[in-house]
Amino acid sequence: MSKDYYDILGVSKDASQAEIKTAFRKEAHKHHPDKGGQEDKFKEINEAYQVLGNESKRKQYDQFGSGFQNGQAGGGQGSGGFSGFDQGFGGGQGFGGINMDDLGDIFGGGFGDIFGGGSRRHRSTRGRDLEMAISIEFEEASFGIEKELNFTKNVKCSTCNGSGGAPGASLETCKTCGGVGQVSKVQRTILGNIQTQSTCPECEGRGQVYSSKCSKCLGSGISRENIKLKVKIPGGINDGEAIRLAGQGEAGEKGAPSGDLYLRIKVKQHDDFLRDGSDVHSQQTISVSQAVLGDKIDVKTIHGKVKLKIPEGTQSGTIFKLKGKGAALLRDSGFADHYVKIKVLIPKGLSRSKKKQLEELNI
Repeated sequence: MSKDYYDILGVSKDASQAEIKTAFRKEAHKHHPDKGGQEDKFKEINEAYQVLGNESKRKQYDQFGSGFQNGQAGGGQGSGGFSGFDQGFGGGQGFGGINMDDLGDIFGGGFGDIFGGGSRRHRSTRGRDLEMAISIEFEEASFGIEKELNFTKNVKCSTCNGSGGAPGASLETCKTCGGVGQVSKVQRTILGNIQTQSTCPECEGRGQVYSSKCSKCLGSGISRENIKLKVKIPGGINDGEAIRLAGQGEAGEKGAPSGDLYLRIKVKQHDDFLRDGSDVHSQQTISVSQAVLGDKIDVKTIHGKVKLKIPEGTQSGTIFKLKGKGAALLRDSGFADHYVKIKVLIPKGLSRSKKKQLEELNI
């Protein structure tokens, strides 16, 4: 009877290779014999991943089912159900074609620790990046503005300066690991008893601990606080663009760098203007007589009112450029331009005399 490998790993048939790998690791952790799971179930999970984790085998399985290899797809062959174990560890492979990295820390700390890996010191984790959205007016985006942000984030503890130790506390060798940052234990696996190494839970791999922990952050080196931050938003920024504020994200772990803050800009729409890059566009309505005879009109811009000369015979749809009356140039000095589109208003409900006058003018 054909096995449903997708069901065994708990994924859909259109799952990506990354999703299949994640599901395999999850199920392997859950059903590993060393963690109280059933060996048969663990073999079945491995068999499913050997097929679905290989794109070529997966295509054949999707077409022919689990019998596409005449019963050779995975468990049931030597070495406790892991086919291909006799191929050794060349190229990082083994266990029937599974990459060792796929198994990761199922055995605690990864295979690098199991097979003679040295003690690995703790690497402090960089702080998390943050993203915020801020809404600004059309004119503020055009000219630039300074805004004050108010938000809450993880910051370096001010009491211990991020160290995690109480003021005056001294660093001492960790008693749990003896200062090496790693602890060893023997685990029972389907390969037999294997000695593994993992990061010391007491010192987190540092090999040293403070004689007493900071009372404010309880040894984490991080506290959560309300922040006020002034940010300069440059003129010419467009709707949807982001500003990266380096180091303004959440604090890193015990001396590690802070993350970044990404400020996503939302520019409010304007009743009279539209932006195209840094250029501003608007529309101006004039009468037939102004279009025929010409005129000087007031045009509203973000810089204030400007006089625009309408030449005789101006056609509806004509566009005039007001140089330097647009938004600030984001990556240059100066300002872009303002473009005014002319719309000639055609009158309705004319009297007979007015109509006759137009007929006489032949316009």
